[in-house]
Amino acid sequence: MATAEIASPVPSPVPIRRASAGLWSDAIWRIRHDPTTMVALAVILILAVVSILADFLADNVFHHSFSQQSLLDSYTPPSFDEPYLWLGTDDIGRSQIVRLIYGGRVSLSVGLFGALTSMVIGVTLGISSGYFRGWWDDLVQWLVQTVNNIPQLFLFLIIGAYFRLNPITFVLLLGGLGWLGICNQARGLTFGLREREFTTAARTIGASPVRIMFKHIFPNILPLMIIIAMIDIGAIILLESALSFIGFGIQPPTASWGNMLTKATQFVSHGPWLIYPPGLLIFVTVLCLYLIGDGLRDALDPRLRGQK
Repeated sequence: MATAEIASPVPSPVPIRRASAGLWSDAIWRIRHDPTTMVALAVILILAVVSILADFLADNVFHHSFSQQSLLDSYTPPSFDEPYLWLGTDDIGRSQIVRLIYGGRVSLSVGLFGALTSMVIGVTLGISSGYFRGWWDDLVQWLVQTVNNIPQLFLFLIIGAYFRLNPITFVLLLGGLGWLGICNQARGLTFGLREREFTTAARTIGASPVRIMFKHIFPNILPLMIIIAMIDIGAIILLESALSFIGFGIQPPTASWGNMLTKATQFVSHGPWLIYPPGLLIFVTVLCLYLIGDGLRDALDPRLRGQK
């Protein structure tokens, strides 16, 4: 009797692991497969693009300039009659949505360039003090401790009371006082990297200290510095909003999300719709920046490389 052949079951396909990749390509792969980080990046990108196109949108979409005002239209509630009235008008009849777009340009720029300024100062001083040590390290640490012991909030209030701060001076002020943590982080990492084999080999072949610091040491601490920078951008936006809210930050007529809340107590009774949009934008922006920083931390963690 002929026996029927029994077909062997087809094995289910096994997921193929990714080939080993470099640090940055592996980090990009992880970020692309992290939905939370990708959504946060998309939100920040949309806010940045809208802020950059503020002039174009004001002229061609809302047909209302940034400084255009009408006392007869003050505290007009939101309506869909005209695009510039989508979020209503403020106490002197200016379009709230147009001012939000221009305010986003200022707030995002202050956060970005403030973080870049503190990054340049902190990384430069941190790497150099960790590499040279000696009297230079003592001097940098004395400067860090001195600035760190100054109550920064009171310092900001004093400076804001005596000087009229525009976005450029505000960025320099925040960057000039916000580099302390970055400096300590860069210094601590440099202590270990300066004794590694690749830096010893570079010194052996006659590489200059500047080349060793910024060609060999800096690329190794860059991932952590990027994460700190993303968190610092959110912190600077919060600080700018807080100082502008109490009247010591960026001064009108320049709009920022913070100084748009300056008259919040007055707006509660006359125009509550003026409070929620800038407050919501500050909340969403800072939250997304923190989520991006958290996603970058996971993506650049060398202990997680090679895992799905």
